[in-house]
Amino acid sequence: MSDNKKAKKKKHILLRIIIILLVLSFLMIAFVTGINLYVKASVKAHIITPEAAAELNADCIIVLGAYVMPNGYPSDMLEDRILRGIELYENGASGKIIMSGDHGQSEYDEVNIMKQYAVEKGIPSSDIFMDHAGFSTYESLYRARDIFLAKKVIIITQEYHLYRALYIAEQLGLEAYGVASNQHEYIGQTNRDIREILARVKDFGYCIFQPEPTYLGETIPVFGDGDSTND
Repeated sequence: MSDNKKAKKKKHILLRIIIILLVLSFLMIAFVTGINLYVKASVKAHIITPEAAAELNADCIIVLGAYVMPNGYPSDMLEDRILRGIELYENGASGKIIMSGDHGQSEYDEVNIMKQYAVEKGIPSSDIFMDHAGFSTYESLYRARDIFLAKKVIIITQEYHLYRALYIAEQLGLEAYGVASNQHEYIGQTNRDIREILARVKDFGYCIFQPEPTYLGETIPVFGDGDSTND
């Protein structure tokens, strides 16, 4: 085979590879976009106002954890979530709150900070449960169902995150409603929005296979005393 023919063959192979990669990239983008659109559309109607939530008489309000600063104070996002949860409790949406977050290490504790903040705002300690093993959105909602035995829940988080949380809850069989806790703009939100696109795909898969969370354990019915979760 002449050098000219070899060069043409290499170009042809390279072109085919480029085309295949472009097609695969298009399919991947279409796949990710499709899942995101589906997740958001399927739960959009269950994002409600605080006023509507007040009429639900839910088993509990679930406040999803977020970053706690080194000084032990909630980040802006987490503070807004807690404040929204307090608002709904005071308006009669539910008589119980689950603070669900990461307390996997002794030096980092979201849930005690969350509960302490709410107690300082006047919420009775006995009405606040702590889920110390809410290491992810999926795990928080799985444990709300299987550990705390909740069936009808109101989820509190920022709107960008609320779609995924509601989708997970509904796939796990919970009757779930969401109230957004957005109070202002948050630094780094563009990066969070991008990560959330991929997180929706990840949790879409989790909801198909429904693996058990990192920890389960004995049940702690949310209808009891929240101080049973104190540590």
